[in-house]
Amino acid sequence: MAVPVAGAVGCGLLAGAIGWRPELAVWLLLAPFALLLAVVDRRVHRLPDPLTLPLAAAVPLLLGAAALLPGHAGSWWSSVQGGLALGGAYLVLFLVNPNGMGFGDVKLAVPLGAALGWYGWPAVLAGAFAGFVLGGAYGLGLVLRRRATRGSAIPFGPFMIAGAVLGLALGAPAP
Repeated sequence: MAVPVAGAVGCGLLAGAIGWRPELAVWLLLAPFALLLAVVDRRVHRLPDPLTLPLAAAVPLLLGAAALLPGHAGSWWSSVQGGLALGGAYLVLFLVNPNGMGFGDVKLAVPLGAALGWYGWPAVLAGAFAGFVLGGAYGLGLVLRRRATRGSAIPFGPFMIAGAVLGLALGAPAP
């Protein structure tokens, strides 16, 4: 029951923050895939290639289509740059400490960065930062409740996705 509620809240948050712009259709179309990735990662600590790789291609393509429509509030080129930058940053984190982050997180960072990049660098930074804050708060809560240790693995995909939703909502120009 929590997953549909989280999806509805996320979609409502995005719709309220973005308004009736072409990119809203892209966000609402991608929401079920983001929810599925969050659920899978939470349950099995994996972000499967059959979901992350098509998403990495679909986000820039769909935003490219949205950029052709009147009334959009973002930049396709900035979207591409955001995907490359966030994917690259996660790749560096993975290479520095492969036990600290999975490669699925690296692949998920590409479409999330592209989505956030649509609204520019402040949205990319806000969304990435929010994901780390949310994941860190969750991990700290587990440690304080003695349900995990500092070295315990937690699924980071749900926090990356939640951070991206917050970054989109905060980064979108007012409707």
